[in-house]
Amino acid sequence: MLGDRLKKLRKEKKLTQQDLASKINVTHVSISGYESGRRSPDTDTLQKLADYFEVSTDYLLGRSDSERANISKNDEEFEAFANDPSLEKWYKELPASKEEDLRKLRKMWEILKDNGEI
Repeated sequence: MLGDRLKKLRKEKKLTQQDLASKINVTHVSISGYESGRRSPDTDTLQKLADYFEVSTDYLLGRSDSERANISKNDEEFEAFANDPSLEKWYKELPASKEEDLRKLRKMWEILKDNGEI
């Protein structure tokens, strides 16, 4: 699982194994070994990979299907709701909103969800 996901992420960024190795300070032989499944990264290297690709270590290890680091099931559901094209007019201004307004919107979402209205 790690090898497949690492290779996918590396190719999405159009990096060679050597490019990635240089960015996280390991050898390209190590990257090749991780991708082929012949080697496993130590915890520090695993964290460097996750940080570089902005994913969770759980995603890299196959323990989660969410690429996003530190995202919960509720966050995924909220993002799916917020990114619904049918709501475009409603949330068109969302990215320009103040952090406090976004927190209020999140709280309203949680209340509606907890009450079974969503």
